[in-house]
Amino acid sequence: MNIQLADPIKNYFEISNGTDPVRLKHCFNANAVVLDEGGTYQGHTAIAAWFCDTRQKYAFSAKPLSATTQQQHEIVTAEVSGNFPGSPIELSYTFLLQDGKIQSLKIA
Repeated sequence: MNIQLADPIKNYFEISNGTDPVRLKHCFNANAVVLDEGGTYQGHTAIAAWFCDTRQKYAFSAKPLSATTQQQHEIVTAEVSGNFPGSPIELSYTFLLQDGKIQSLKIA
């Protein structure tokens, strides 16, 4: 199934399945926020640190399965596989885009 994703979201998934956190700053606005596992990470430095910690902890990969739009948010359901109990699982990625980049991302 071919899922249509906005470029910043498509790029996020391509980068998140790799190991280069430096490229993440091209997806996110400078003051962007990521909410994941009860933590809040704001700005390029914090988001890159979150990415590195999460990659090291879970060695995950995410495959988008579906995408919908609700109000101003793009919601992507992805199958996430990695080094954690119950793998693979489906997670919801809720993106808010602003000025062609990700302003916020909530993973639940």
